[in-house]
Amino acid sequence: MRLVVGLGNPGPNYARTRHNIGWLVVDEVARRWAAAWRKEKDAEVAEVRVGPAPGARVLLVKPLTFMNAAGKAVGPLVSFYKLEPDAMLVVQDDLDSPFGLLKFRLGGRHGGQNGVRDIIRVLGTDAFPRLKIGISRPPAGWDPADWVLSRWREEEADTLAELVRLGADAVEAWAQHGLAEAQGRFNGTDLRPKLPVPSEETPQPEPGVS
Repeated sequence: MRLVVGLGNPGPNYARTRHNIGWLVVDEVARRWAAAWRKEKDAEVAEVRVGPAPGARVLLVKPLTFMNAAGKAVGPLVSFYKLEPDAMLVVQDDLDSPFGLLKFRLGGRHGGQNGVRDIIRVLGTDAFPRLKIGISRPPAGWDPADWVLSRWREEEADTLAELVRLGADAVEAWAQHGLAEAQGRFNGTDLRPKLPVPSEETPQPEPGVS
């Protein structure tokens, strides 16, 4: 069994906010494999078999405790299934990465992400992999707490849809092939618009030279 935790907040008011991109990714994985969500203690869970039969057994998890208490939902599941930390992947938003960037990371500090912070506190270790999806730092004048709870703008919709699709691909790769291969495939993902390459101008003759 592998656990994939999509971080977010419950309720319709938070459904399309930046903080909930982890939920969007696990929802997409569940949709692909026609899995039904069910309530289990402090989380919604859905079991899927990822990949060719028999497939990798994965439990998708959406904590219902609100972000700051995500560990309350995750800890009992890790304990019940007797999982080592590397058998759990946390899908999270990342303020310190530009919107359009996606990367895997193993362990390390929480970086101010309160859901990750609480999971580390409850488990007593930070040695679990994360799939970090960039939402960018807030614009000037925005408080970070307000920014993560803000809704996606219309002009971000296409990039968001592609990030969610690739995030689900990345989760499936991790479940089937492990962290190293998933990092190799997805850590270069960057959906930011590319700057145009300057065209080479025809050199102009110097004055007096024909």
